[in-house]
Amino acid sequence: MVLQTPQQLIVTWEPLPEDYPLPDDPAENIQQPALAAALTDALGANDRIQPETLIGSNFGIVASVHRKIVVKAPDWFYVPQVQPIAETVIRRSYTPNLEGAPVAVVMEFLSNEDGGELSIRSTPPYGKLHYYEQILQVPTYVTYDPYELSLEVRCLQDQRYQIQAANADGRFWIPELQLFLGIWNGERLGQRTN
Repeated sequence: MVLQTPQQLIVTWEPLPEDYPLPDDPAENIQQPALAAALTDALGANDRIQPETLIGSNFGIVASVHRKIVVKAPDWFYVPQVQPIAETVIRRSYTPNLEGAPVAVVMEFLSNEDGGELSIRSTPPYGKLHYYEQILQVPTYVTYDPYELSLEVRCLQDQRYQIQAANADGRFWIPELQLFLGIWNGERLGQRTN
């Protein structure tokens, strides 16, 4: 399958070679694993996880751009339906449109690196915002700033992300999940947010 994007990018969906070295970057801070787990737990509590659902954290999402493999590992993502794999196979990465549905939601926890998660760099190495918007065309891209305790939700409209406004309760409707997303204050797994 081939996708032609407005910037004349030729995106194809090829399986990741078995010997392809995947990045093994550590989490930026101690909050990341707990935040990813809380997002997944919220989906489970609302019956949004099915056997065909794929939810991942720091897990490679693969596309080929101009025949070169590009892998980004979002802090958290949701795919509504993937093809099953053999029980003896361990999924190392996910290639949308080849292994199942496109990625529906990506969330990045902002780091203190300038522009990493909001980079629109349109040449290799592609910026994350550009990758999710123009290459993968993820419908909803969420960024959480743990330093400012703020959320930004971007939804794809006319092939560009538009920042969404929160409702009166400070929550954002995520259509792909059929749930609201907001910042929760309290203690979970020994960590406190306020």
